[in-house]
Amino acid sequence: MRIVTPQRPGTATSWLGSLAVAALAVVAVTVTAQSIDRFHWWAGFVLVPGALIAATGGPLLVRGGGRAFAGYLVACVGTLVFTVGALLMLGAMGRGWPLMIMFPSLAVAGTYGWHPAHPLARAAHRTVAMLALGGAALGVTFLLLRSGRIDFGRTDWWGGFMMLAGVIVFLNAVELTRHRIPYRLQAITLLLGPAVVTFLLGLRFLRGDWPY
Repeated sequence: MRIVTPQRPGTATSWLGSLAVAALAVVAVTVTAQSIDRFHWWAGFVLVPGALIAATGGPLLVRGGGRAFAGYLVACVGTLVFTVGALLMLGAMGRGWPLMIMFPSLAVAGTYGWHPAHPLARAAHRTVAMLALGGAALGVTFLLLRSGRIDFGRTDWWGGFMMLAGVIVFLNAVELTRHRIPYRLQAITLLLGPAVVTFLLGLRFLRGDWPY
């Protein structure tokens, strides 16, 4: 006798919806590539699997609970693979490679909703998520530079992002002072040291004072 486990209501609908979105994305990229005469058929071997991987993560994400985080990771990996396939299909990897910085950074930043309960672990996770947002901003800057929208000249502009990273770590170290937890002073010291050094190095790079 075989026992059939009933599906949770909406499971089939979520799978069909996720697969439909994946199919539409593949069709949109393919049609766009053909319309601008940049169709590279072999890129489909990257594009289609990426769309299917992302579609697999969708139903897990909407179910919530412990599976939601796994679904989120699968969807992010699939989206990244799909993006690589789309850039290859369109022949735009030379200009679009900053997306490979933006999307993983946004994926890490998006995990903030699953923050741990312990203040120390939460501060560490918040720091990583905020640094990831800075990484996404760095990717946007690279994208604008590649497209010619902005031009910093000979300035070592990336020193500003080092300063931003230092400020993020510093603020999260200061936030820890509100909590009465073991090893609080050690954690604050470990955060403040790299934060100050990174900020000062970024300032030197931005001002062009680095001697090497």
